[in-house]
Amino acid sequence: MTSEHAAANSAGKPTPEEVAEALRARIASGDLVAGQALPTQKNLVAEFGVQRGVVRQALRRLQEDGLLTEVTRGAPPRIADRAAAERAAARRAAPAGADEGPQETMVALRPRIMAAFEADHVRIDALCLTAESLSAALGEQRLRIRDRAALPAGSAAPGAGALPATVTVRVLLPNRDIELAFPRSVSTTDTHPDESDLVHQRWLQQRNAHGTVLSDHLMGMRSAGIDVDVRFKALPFTPPVKLYVLNGDEALFAYYKVTVREAEIHRTSVEMYDALGDRSPLFSFGPGELRAQRDHAFVTESQAWFDALWETIATDLALG
Repeated sequence: MTSEHAAANSAGKPTPEEVAEALRARIASGDLVAGQALPTQKNLVAEFGVQRGVVRQALRRLQEDGLLTEVTRGAPPRIADRAAAERAAARRAAPAGADEGPQETMVALRPRIMAAFEADHVRIDALCLTAESLSAALGEQRLRIRDRAALPAGSAAPGAGALPATVTVRVLLPNRDIELAFPRSVSTTDTHPDESDLVHQRWLQQRNAHGTVLSDHLMGMRSAGIDVDVRFKALPFTPPVKLYVLNGDEALFAYYKVTVREAEIHRTSVEMYDALGDRSPLFSFGPGELRAQRDHAFVTESQAWFDALWETIATDLALG
């Protein structure tokens, strides 16, 4: 047992906040540096002598503080850069209702999804390339719902609210058969057909995998008594932006910034046009005393735009 949490154990097992504080101290001291992976949850459970749920709650606190990145299932999260942590601290210190600037999608989406799930009837409409960020955010929400549902009646944390009665999610993704503007090989299809096919198949696998996991996260919420409806449709074009409309009163919008990068696909190095969607700055438009009338108009038009795509040129999509 390390000295940084020995005191906590002398009076009992460490709380989630005490575990989080011990990890914060390592980050502040430089024992854990930006880009470095945290120990696995299994190792943290063994080190602190706590249940896995305590570790999860501690990691959730660190993520809320902006200290972690790449918080997805299957691999330990990594330490965020110091600048990102300082920006998160500044946001926490800002007066309630203060207007916030854009954040990377993977960081910004999770708390907005969390807030949306405080409604009795949750509705999420999303337009994106693979649904990776949305899947990760809903995975976090599924864990919160499971933990909340497991609490004895009346023991939920203050302000936690009741579980939603319904959750409806509609997702628009590119059709599998179109020639994508990105991701695609820099080389033309005629000169390097194998590379082009590799890039497309890689994107398709990612689209289907993230969509399937997203659906699984939502279906898992049914065990808490929530009525869930999730549907996918395909678009005949490559979306240059990503859009999330939450409960019809908040819109989150980001541009896909296309770049050239190399990737190894099935042991083949491919130069490709791509956009790292999880890093795209996400702008929020929605309710609040300090929000301008422009924000309301943006949300209204975003919802109308999504509905028009869904009801006209989008076709049914079966993941696979």
